[in-house]
Amino acid sequence: MDGDTEHGKVEDVVGSHVEDAVTFWAQEAVRVLLGVNLLLWNVSRSEDLLKISRMLAEVCPRANAVSSKPDLSKIYGGCFSEDGCWYRCVIQQVIKEKCQVLYIDYGNSEILNTSDIVEIPSNLQCPSVAKKYRLWGLQTPNNQDLNMFEEGKKFLNSLVFEKEIKIHHKAKHEDGTIIAQAEHEKTDIGQEVARAGFAEKYTSAGNTSNVEGKKVYPKQHRHQETKVSVPVWMNRSGQALNSTPRGRFDQAAASTRSRNFTGNRMFAHKEKIAASTSASDTSLAQIRLDQKLSEEKEVLRRENVNLLQRQKELELTVQQLKCELQVCGNREKEASRKSSESFEETMCTQFEMIVRSLAAKVKSLKERRHTAKNSCFVDQLSQAIEVVTEGCLTVPCSLEKLQKIWTEYDLAQERIQLCRNVDEGHELIIKRDEVQQKLYSAVKEFILEVDQLPLSERSRTLQELSASLETVYGQISEADDSKEAFQQFFNYRSAKMKKLISVRNDTETALQILTDWFRGILKHFDMMSEASSNSAEVVGSADEIFKNVKLAICEELSTDLNEHDEAEKGIIMSAYNKVIHKVNQEQNMITVIQNRYMASIEFKKLAEEWLNRKPNIKNLLSIKETVKSLKSQLRQKLLEKNNFEESDCSEFEMKRIKEEIADLQNRVLQEISKEQEEYEKLTYLVQKWLPELPLLYPELGILNYMSSGGLLACSLERDLLDAEPMKELSMKRPLVCLEIQGQKVLLKGYSVCVRSEARVIEGVAKYHRAWNQQKEKSGLLQVLFLLFSKSDPLVYIMVPYYPRASLGALQADTPLTSEEALKVMKGVAQGLQTLHGANIVHGSLHENNVFAVNRKRGVLADFDFTKSEKERAAANTMVAGTLSLVSPELKVGQPASPASDMYAYGCLLFWLCVQNQEFSIKEDGTPEVNVVVMDDTVKSLLLSLFCCNRPTAEQVLRHDCFLEVDKTPVSPQPDEELEPREEHDSKMTDVGKT
Repeated sequence: MDGDTEHGKVEDVVGSHVEDAVTFWAQEAVRVLLGVNLLLWNVSRSEDLLKISRMLAEVCPRANAVSSKPDLSKIYGGCFSEDGCWYRCVIQQVIKEKCQVLYIDYGNSEILNTSDIVEIPSNLQCPSVAKKYRLWGLQTPNNQDLNMFEEGKKFLNSLVFEKEIKIHHKAKHEDGTIIAQAEHEKTDIGQEVARAGFAEKYTSAGNTSNVEGKKVYPKQHRHQETKVSVPVWMNRSGQALNSTPRGRFDQAAASTRSRNFTGNRMFAHKEKIAASTSASDTSLAQIRLDQKLSEEKEVLRRENVNLLQRQKELELTVQQLKCELQVCGNREKEASRKSSESFEETMCTQFEMIVRSLAAKVKSLKERRHTAKNSCFVDQLSQAIEVVTEGCLTVPCSLEKLQKIWTEYDLAQERIQLCRNVDEGHELIIKRDEVQQKLYSAVKEFILEVDQLPLSERSRTLQELSASLETVYGQISEADDSKEAFQQFFNYRSAKMKKLISVRNDTETALQILTDWFRGILKHFDMMSEASSNSAEVVGSADEIFKNVKLAICEELSTDLNEHDEAEKGIIMSAYNKVIHKVNQEQNMITVIQNRYMASIEFKKLAEEWLNRKPNIKNLLSIKETVKSLKSQLRQKLLEKNNFEESDCSEFEMKRIKEEIADLQNRVLQEISKEQEEYEKLTYLVQKWLPELPLLYPELGILNYMSSGGLLACSLERDLLDAEPMKELSMKRPLVCLEIQGQKVLLKGYSVCVRSEARVIEGVAKYHRAWNQQKEKSGLLQVLFLLFSKSDPLVYIMVPYYPRASLGALQADTPLTSEEALKVMKGVAQGLQTLHGANIVHGSLHENNVFAVNRKRGVLADFDFTKSEKERAAANTMVAGTLSLVSPELKVGQPASPASDMYAYGCLLFWLCVQNQEFSIKEDGTPEVNVVVMDDTVKSLLLSLFCCNRPTAEQVLRHDCFLEVDKTPVSPQPDEELEPREEHDSKMTDVGKT
């Protein structure tokens, strides 16, 4: 006993097995209160047991069985008879070909066959999870019968099994049993057992070891008391049965000899008497006797002659028979030899066929095993389950707190944004700043926690896992969140693997026997080997060996892990659905964390720059003052120019003043660009950090700038720009042209009232935001500025000017080739995709608002922002040459839509490809495509654009006719002005830089 080492220790355990009324096994537990009465046991210990079980399930089916002499101090893996699962165990006793084992992680024991006990690796040779406990101060009665023993065992089981027990250590036995006082919910378990009469107290605590030594189970008593007696007579020798007296036999022999001797003497006596009585007749008898002898001699001579003759005849016959037998024997030998050779040849052929057949089957079996090793998707699903269960990320602890504070912060920002009273706004700003400080602390905590998580790596792993599983299993069905799905799958897989291992073991055993048989054959024919054996021993039971090998291989070939019945398919698909469900859940969680993380990074950056700081608007005010001064100078120069025009001044003076006006205009635009940069900074702060700026600085007009998408230049006025009217283009609205920084631009005037002004600004801003997503790659004409005029009720938009680059002008002068037309129309399709993606319908597509810049880049121009989509579509401007671009649905009064834009696009493409060919119009108003000569891929696109179910702009861009369009070089025209597109676009962007 080593009770001094742990005496007084207190621990919480959970009962797992009961041995008798005073002895039980238990696992260590830790209490964690969740809610009111919810009890959660030691999570790490449960995870250890689950991990051990999974490792055993993978290792044990392929492990080696225990040897005939197992190590009683070593830990093995045992297949529990009730559930067929593997658990760690130690061997307590070897009983012939069986072993009594103890499951060390639970405490129960049973007797297993040695085939159900296997070796396990060193990483599973860790201490047991369960410990053995004995109630302090109690012992089972010595006179306890079997029924009483079982009742006591059941009683203790009801008190401790799967219940929380508080253990007070008292002592520890040499075998590891802990002597302890046990309590459950303030109930002394030992007192309850003693009160129920299933145990009795012993007088001295020092006798604990003696009590332990006296522990005897009733069944064991009866077994020990039973003895087998061997009869004494079984050991005696059997000599008495074989001893027979020899004296009787000797007496009988002597008696026989004496009787024979007496008989002989009597016969001799009678002969003597006869001789004496016939002495007188001697001569006559002698004569008769001689005659008789002579006759008999003659008869014998004749018989001898006959016999000699007969002998010669028989010898001759024997000689003939010998010759015949020799001839027959030779024939039989030859036939036997030929038969033997034929039999040997047949046997060799059959043996060769058998070996060839087995070799082919073994080859197929090797291929099957290799294929099964690399393509068994059941193992793939097992690995997937392990990934989603063991490596699953948890939600950061700080996320919930961050979300709560962030919601409060957004609400505070929204209140400030909606506030229109300065005094009330200051109070809201103070409250917001307090929340802002808390949010800053929460953001830093959240960022530190997320930085420790492998979000990207985990997300990539889940994506690869989902993709690989979908390749094998296809799309998932309804999400199955059954808690038993994984356990059912592991049970199914364990049974399947157990069957496969059993079949493979049978195959390996049969092949090993065949290999050993071949080795014996080789030793027999090895002239250097000294081993001697006869042919019968060498051949043995060859037929049975080959038969067993064939049956074992065929059995394994017919066993396929990838073939499943409906029930097994249901189990697999249920597990697969649950895996994908968990993958999607975790992916969604990772997306939420990543989005919040990016927002937190941005917030932290803003906080570090602007926390407890206010933006400096002096730069903007200074720029405005500069612009104001320059505008004053520009007005004076414009007035001076007007005066010069009315008076007779020299051309030199007029040129000088125009150069000064141009210089002042450029300087104004440069300052306005700086002004827009300052506005962009303030806009960003209003949207992200300081929504109170428009309230605190209403004179800056921040909201007006934001509502125009950054286009509205309040400091720029139409009256300050020295522009030339474009009379040939001013049929519908005022158009003027001017040159800014060496590039020509157009000012398009729209007549507006108080109500339509806001609508125009909103439409232009929406169009500009769509362009701003991809800028030059958007396929749209850039809007540079939005400005007003003080002298008339017009709003002007400034756009780049491409002289004679519209489709109408080009086709009238130098028509585009087929390759050029496809390049241009690809850019137009990109422009329509940009607009439709922003929920904007153009509704006014025609030959004059599509530009072919440098004859290779298509640009879709803007539209009349004062009109609605319906009003634009109702105008009669949608024509290309003589071809109407109005879709059939628009003609019957339906509203404009992206589909009607695509119809107009198709008509423009048709018009460019037809060139001078004649074509006809169908009854529905669509052009007849089939009668026109053109490329088949283009014709197929046009037919789809003229039908009811038209493709979208995105689908048109993926059409075959546009796949190779960028690779086709475009030959420049002789009189075409070659200017780089990138340089022109970059200058236009600089002009309208916001």
